[in-house]
Amino acid sequence: MKYKNLIFDLDGTLWDPRLTIIKIWNDVLQRHQLIQKDLKPEDMDQYMGLLAKDIVPAIVPGITDLEVEEILSEIVAQENKVLRIQGGILYDGVEETLKSLASTHNLFIVSNCQDGYIESFLEYYQFNHLFKDFESHGRTRKAKSENIQLVMERNHLSVEESVYIGDTQTDHDSASTNELAFIFCQYGFGKLSESQYEPSVSTFPDIKFYI
Repeated sequence: MKYKNLIFDLDGTLWDPRLTIIKIWNDVLQRHQLIQKDLKPEDMDQYMGLLAKDIVPAIVPGITDLEVEEILSEIVAQENKVLRIQGGILYDGVEETLKSLASTHNLFIVSNCQDGYIESFLEYYQFNHLFKDFESHGRTRKAKSENIQLVMERNHLSVEESVYIGDTQTDHDSASTNELAFIFCQYGFGKLSESQYEPSVSTFPDIKFYI
C-alpha cells in the first residue's frame, strides 16, 4: 500500500452536481433579473472548483459585492436543501470503490464548497460512515491548501502516507503546497498545465492502481 490516507476533492472527482444546481442558479439569477437566458449545465464547467464568491461576478460582470452576498445566500441555502433531496450524479464506480477503499484506507474530503454542501453529499448517498473527516472553504474561509493542512493536522496524517485526489489545477497546486502526492481525475471539469501529468485516471475505480 502506497498511501494509507486518501483525501478527495468533491465536484468533478466524486460526483457531477450540475444538473441539480443549475436550476437553482437560474432561478435565483432570473428572479433578480441578472441574466437574459438560462445557463446550461456545461456553462458551469469553467467555474467548478472555484469559490462561489468568484463565480457570480464571472457570470454577472459589474455586480456589486453586496449583490454577490445576497445572491449567494439564496443560492447556498437552496443548494444545501435541494442536494440533500435530489443529490447529483455519482461518477461510474464511485460508490463501489469508496466502500471497498473504506475497509483498507482512511477517506477524507476537502472542497472549496460552501458549509453544508459536503454534508448534503454524504447524507444523500448515506456515505457518512465511509469518511473520517472533511473540510470546506465555507466553514473555515480558508484556501484549499490550508484546509488540506487542517485535515491532516486534525487527524495526524503524515505526508508520506497521504495523497490528494482531484480534477483541477487548484487541486494539484494545493496538494503541492502541502508536499502531497496528487492523482489527477481526467474525467472531471479541469485541466492541468502539465498535459501529460501522471498519475492520471480516466475512471474513478482506476485510482486503486496508484494507491
